[in-house]
Amino acid sequence: MQLGMVGLGRMGANMAERLRRGGHDVIGYDRNPSRSDAGSLDELVAKLSAPRAIWVMVPAGAPTEQTINALAGALAPGDLAVDGGNSNYRDSMLHGTLLAERGIAFCDVGTSGGIWGLEEGFCLMVGGSGDAVARIEPALRTLAPDRGYAHVGPVGSGHYVKMIHNGIEYGLMQAYAEGFELLQASPDLPLDVAQIAEVWRHGSVIRSWLLDLVARALADDPALEQLRGFVEDSGEGRWTVKEALNAAVPAPVITAALYARFASRQDDSFAMRLVVALRKEFGGHAVKDSWTS
Repeated sequence: MQLGMVGLGRMGANMAERLRRGGHDVIGYDRNPSRSDAGSLDELVAKLSAPRAIWVMVPAGAPTEQTINALAGALAPGDLAVDGGNSNYRDSMLHGTLLAERGIAFCDVGTSGGIWGLEEGFCLMVGGSGDAVARIEPALRTLAPDRGYAHVGPVGSGHYVKMIHNGIEYGLMQAYAEGFELLQASPDLPLDVAQIAEVWRHGSVIRSWLLDLVARALADDPALEQLRGFVEDSGEGRWTVKEALNAAVPAPVITAALYARFASRQDDSFAMRLVVALRKEFGGHAVKDSWTS
């Protein structure tokens, strides 16, 4: 099929390449002219044959909002827009309504696979009407590995499912991180954490793709000395925790994993300084006056 791809960063470029390898006609647009096949969104739309299908892979928030609004004005009734980024599902529902008012179909596609997706395929969680999903199914079949995509519900469903997926990912990553720190911190046993990661990959009940990546990272740098333990969050972990609060669903593991990421950014937090102060006040425990002492 013919498809426009807006956003040719790490994910978008790999998706466009995988589609081209699968025989699809992909015309890309990116703000970086060295990557782009079109000089503007309007030019991209003009290069596509009606009814058009355009897949958006830009950062969530304002960039996606601006792109969807621009496409709402540039596309024609009968065309289709797809948001494959990490948008909030509530925003996707609004985008679906906006485009539907103009006769433009919309799908929201939660996309997982990272930089490995080009060769391994992308896991795709698709929200939209049955007709809209059927229109992009040839692309979905090419982008995903076998059984790697599903139509999970109406508009908004794709990004809701991806949000929960990323919340689970937070918890899994934190569990691995804590376990391997305990292995490394063993006071009496000289353990080779890279070796342990490798053996766990084969037959253990905690084997996973994430564990494969743990083993890869530790093989390259067993003490992870080349990295700083400052962990960003993409926003989906926060959204997951908010949804858990709204639904009164306990999610202590995901919540704790999110808070651990916040803590990673505080080399000398006020909260920990207060804990030190309290230990001094009630127990007379020795303290360090500052980081320089």
